[in-house]
Amino acid sequence: MIRITNRALLMTVGSLFSLFLLGCNYERMYDQESVRTYKTAIPDMPEGTVPTKGGIQQLKKADPKALKNPLVSNSDSVAQGEETYKYFCIQCHGPQGDGKGTVGQSFAPLPSNLRDARVHEQTDGELFVKISLGFRRHPPLGDTVSEEDRWATIVYIRSLKPRG
Repeated sequence: MIRITNRALLMTVGSLFSLFLLGCNYERMYDQESVRTYKTAIPDMPEGTVPTKGGIQQLKKADPKALKNPLVSNSDSVAQGEETYKYFCIQCHGPQGDGKGTVGQSFAPLPSNLRDARVHEQTDGELFVKISLGFRRHPPLGDTVSEEDRWATIVYIRSLKPRG
């Protein structure tokens, strides 16, 4: 048998009354904005938020050989590419770009040697598509690395001396 004391009853009624006075009227939850989201107006997107040209979907449709690198190969773009390489590529392709990175050694097949003639024979567009969309075990970096940084990485790869 449950025994309710006057003190417990008084505390419960007092708590509910104080919640009502403080604006915590739970019976009116249906008026909350979170419940009626369809009445909330969607704000306008800031300028430049949604791409109107380019983007991953356009890249999937493009001919890789027709893509041209918009960056000029100079010391600034090589430095930008090297910095991007150090953040996103060095773990697998190694500090020398020879495919001997610490993480990459656990992959089969091993990461590409970026100094290899087969890499340098490809157009900038072909490398850009492979970096952006991924291939074999290479992860797609199109959503992770900015377009300019991906192009700059290609400029950096071109600055590496080809071997063999």
